Amino acid sequence: MDKNTETNTGMENCDQTCPACARHKNTPRSKETVHKLQSRLNRIIGQLNGTKNMLDDNRYCGDILMQLSAAQSALKSVAEIILKEHMKTCVVEEIEKGNTDVIDEAVDLIDRLK
Repeated sequence: MDKNTETNTGMENCDQTCPACARHKNTPRSKETVHKLQSRLNRIIGQLNGTKNMLDDNRYCGDILMQLSAAQSALKSVAEIILKEHMKTCVVEEIEKGNTDVIDEAVDLIDRLK
């Protein structure tokens, strides 16, 4: 399945331009990349669970805020990795196909990640 084909969700006959299908695009990633991203996300989940426990234990506000800051920074790092991959693969492929609308989408994504 190429990256622009929706997954098997019962929308196989759906027009690819509809908003529902746009959410089901597929981008193949190497096992190494997936493992690296999943490891980072698991670490973030651990940080958030730690933050939850800190709240349950009525820990000092400054300590909780530092833990949240670390989780936010780590999450931003994951987003930046995926954005770079998106720019190098998906965006380049679409531009090569003549779809320059993907540039506006990329700029919007960059703005949202600020």
